[in-house]
Amino acid sequence: MSANSTLPGPALQASRAALSAALADQEAANTQPSKSKDESTEPGEIQEVVVDMQSQADAIRTVFSDPTNFNVKHPLFSAWTLWFDSPSTKGRNLPQTPVSAFPQTPVLQTPGAAAAQGWMEDIKRVISFDSVEEFWGLYNNIIPPSQLPQKANYYLFKDGIIPAWEDEANKYGGKWSIQLPKDKNRNNVDKMWLHTMLAAIGETFDPSPSGNNSESLITGVIVSTRPQFYRLSIWTRLAPGLGEEDAKLRERIEAIGRHFKVQVLAYPESARLAGPLATEVEFQSHKDSEKKGKSVRKIIV
Repeated sequence: MSANSTLPGPALQASRAALSAALADQEAANTQPSKSKDESTEPGEIQEVVVDMQSQADAIRTVFSDPTNFNVKHPLFSAWTLWFDSPSTKGRNLPQTPVSAFPQTPVLQTPGAAAAQGWMEDIKRVISFDSVEEFWGLYNNIIPPSQLPQKANYYLFKDGIIPAWEDEANKYGGKWSIQLPKDKNRNNVDKMWLHTMLAAIGETFDPSPSGNNSESLITGVIVSTRPQFYRLSIWTRLAPGLGEEDAKLRERIEAIGRHFKVQVLAYPESARLAGPLATEVEFQSHKDSEKKGKSVRKIIV
């Protein structure tokens, strides 16, 4: 191919890759045993093969086929829903996208949802998505956490799971969380939240053990803005108890916390973060979180 090609860079690379693949196929074909005289290919057969190859090439669809309307999607393992609430939404009936307008969100069918119904009246369902492209379309068109009003929250949960303790998927679980002073983390919280969401939708917090298809422990992730701090949380379906039978579950829970701290938030594993308004990366069951003012068990990484 001429070095003076006028193709754009990506197209030129794709063209060169196609040429290399064609040459490799030709070389492989040349190494195959030749047919005997009686098995020689007739001219008509050659024409059929060429037509078949051309039809296959025409069926391959890339961004270069239609760069304006290219709409190939990369599906996620699970569908997700983004929810939002803030002081401006509490106690108001928002005519746009009310929760009741989305029958696929099992508000009334989910066990325990009635106990959270008052809270659900204040939360706004933003959108559901199930592909990489839809996620970026959403992320690029919403306000980042650093610009949210005080006491606002984003909840990104697997589709069909309400971001409430009472939901069947959450009621036996708990959460990893970290609280960070606002003045020192205003420039970092947006990146931390993005990386938390990417780890959630990419299923890297709790990959399927031993490569099987067992259910992930992760149900959702949350970012909350408060007058003096930000809080990032990861919710799980289960929380370990004190018995020996919970040892493997505890290992999985601790692995989620370490991944959150080191790979997502980019802190050294040995770092200690506590200080004014700050907490370590710590885990509590939802049941323990309800014991306000009482001694509760925590896992800290």
